[in-house]
Amino acid sequence: MDIGKKIRRLRLEKNLTQEELANRTELSKSFISQVEREQTSPSIATLVDILQALGTNLRDFFNDETDSQIVFRNADFFEKIDDELKNRTEWIIPNAQKNRMEPIRVTLEPGGRTILDNPHEGEEFGYVLSGIITIHIGQQSCRARKGETFYFRSSAPHYIENKGKNQATLIWVSTPPEF
Repeated sequence: MDIGKKIRRLRLEKNLTQEELANRTELSKSFISQVEREQTSPSIATLVDILQALGTNLRDFFNDETDSQIVFRNADFFEKIDDELKNRTEWIIPNAQKNRMEPIRVTLEPGGRTILDNPHEGEEFGYVLSGIITIHIGQQSCRARKGETFYFRSSAPHYIENKGKNQATLIWVSTPPEF
C-alpha cells in the first residue's frame, strides 16, 4: 500500500492544501509533502493525527474493500434446507459474518418454523415478502403479514413460525451476524 499516495488522495478529496493539513496536525508542510511523495514514513502516532485531520482512522484507512462485491445474485447465495422444521434459509450476502449485519431469506412451509435462537447481543429486523408469520419473542407472540415488518432486540429466546396454510417468505436481518 502506498500510504503517502493514499494520504494525498484523501487530502485532495477534502479540498485541503498541504499547508492546511499541516496546520491541523501541527506538522510542517514539508513533512506532509515528504510523506505524500513516499520520502519519509510517519510514526503510528503521527499517522493517527493525519488521518484524524482527514476524517478517518487507521482501521478504515487500511481497509481495502473498495472493490468488494455490491450486487449478489441467486448463484452467490448459500442455501440450507431443514426438512424437519419445514424451512429453507438462504444466506443472500455471502460471508456476511464479516459485516455488521446478516440478511437472510427464510421460506417457511405451512407448519414450518425457524430454530429457537437463544438470547444474544443485537437486534433483529424482518420484512414479510409473502404469507403470514408469527414471531415468538420470549413469552410474546406477534403476527406479521405480507408487506409488514418487524423489529426487536435479541435479548429473549426467539423464533418465527408459519401457522398458516400457505408458504411464507421473509427477509430477516440480524445484527451482529450469527455464526
